[in-house]
Amino acid sequence: MLTCVIRYHIDPTKKAQFGEYARNWGQAIPRCGADLIGYYAPHEGSSTLAYGIYNVKSLADYEAFRARLADDPLGRENYEFAQKEKFLLREDRTFLKLASAPHGDAT
Repeated sequence: MLTCVIRYHIDPTKKAQFGEYARNWGQAIPRCGADLIGYYAPHEGSSTLAYGIYNVKSLADYEAFRARLADDPLGRENYEFAQKEKFLLREDRTFLKLASAPHGDAT
């Protein structure tokens, strides 16, 4: 299992637009086959950092998921919304593998 962490730098005057974008992904991402952990918007501290986090089984599954997302009507609409509103200033993707499992008392 891989966890995709997307770090967004957003326009701090357009947090509402990011919120709409996040809610749309909340519908489209699970429908297209990834295990969405969530989208996180700034609250305290930085006003420009936001995150999207989801799990995929492998990089091959990620590529197939991205193709389904690009074909999904809400996915296409959300990509276009971000382009039109220009609230995303930068987007960085990192794929991580869980290293701390198992968690808790292993007795």
